[in-house]
Amino acid sequence: MKTMIKMVRSLAAVVALGVAATPALAAGKKIEMSYQYWSFAGPFGTYDRAQLQRGFKVYQQNCAACHGLSRVAFRNLAEDGGPSFTEDEAKAIAAEYIVMDGPDDFGDMFERPAILADRFPSPFPNEQAARAANNGAYPPDFSLLAKARAPQRGFPNFVFDIFTQYQESGPDYIYSLLMGYVEPPEGKEVPVGQYYNKSFLAGEFIAMAPPLYAESIEYTDGTPMTEEQYAKDVAAFMMWAAEPHLEDRKKMGFRVMIFLIVFAGMLYFTKNRVWRNVEH
Repeated sequence: MKTMIKMVRSLAAVVALGVAATPALAAGKKIEMSYQYWSFAGPFGTYDRAQLQRGFKVYQQNCAACHGLSRVAFRNLAEDGGPSFTEDEAKAIAAEYIVMDGPDDFGDMFERPAILADRFPSPFPNEQAARAANNGAYPPDFSLLAKARAPQRGFPNFVFDIFTQYQESGPDYIYSLLMGYVEPPEGKEVPVGQYYNKSFLAGEFIAMAPPLYAESIEYTDGTPMTEEQYAKDVAAFMMWAAEPHLEDRKKMGFRVMIFLIVFAGMLYFTKNRVWRNVEH
């Protein structure tokens, strides 16, 4: 009887945890999510290098004017597991940016072209300047956004995610947000300077204007130049920026699982050999 009571209490705790993990927004407006196929999904997933390079191009041409990438260094663009730019290409990209350095011999700060060791500079000198340029809204930094803005899926989805290895809610949300600009429902009044977005996690209205338009960015590899493709490419790039060592982590995880399986087998056979002649 006591065992049964403990099992019921444990089940109740799990259900309560799932309810607590459900986004507060679910009690009001439920956002619309569009789940995409990603090359980096699953235990053996890897980044698509061509997609990362296209995503960086979308970021550079459409997003960099407002959104920073402060935790990413230019050298990361040429490192293993990333977009796989050559070192010369990464140097050329860095040279397009101006960073503040110093002090010099006279104690003054000075500007210079960025080098590989530098991180992407912020498009604004401070938060106040960023808000002043964006009608009071503060554009978030892109470095960790694919992890920081991943919607919680709640119970029982988070249980299923353990078995399906679903970890792509961040890029799925970014894609959904970028494609979520629609006409507001009849009778819904959109505040001045805001836009209606059916997938915005913080509510229905967003200060960011629709950033993507078909054929606004040129792809030279034959990839369709559509809003959907732009959104998917930049979401993949943001996932890499948030988790640049994803491939190494998955490789290490696979090695650990193989080791544990082999180790468990060795323990089993060792136990049988040691105790096979002992009466139980």
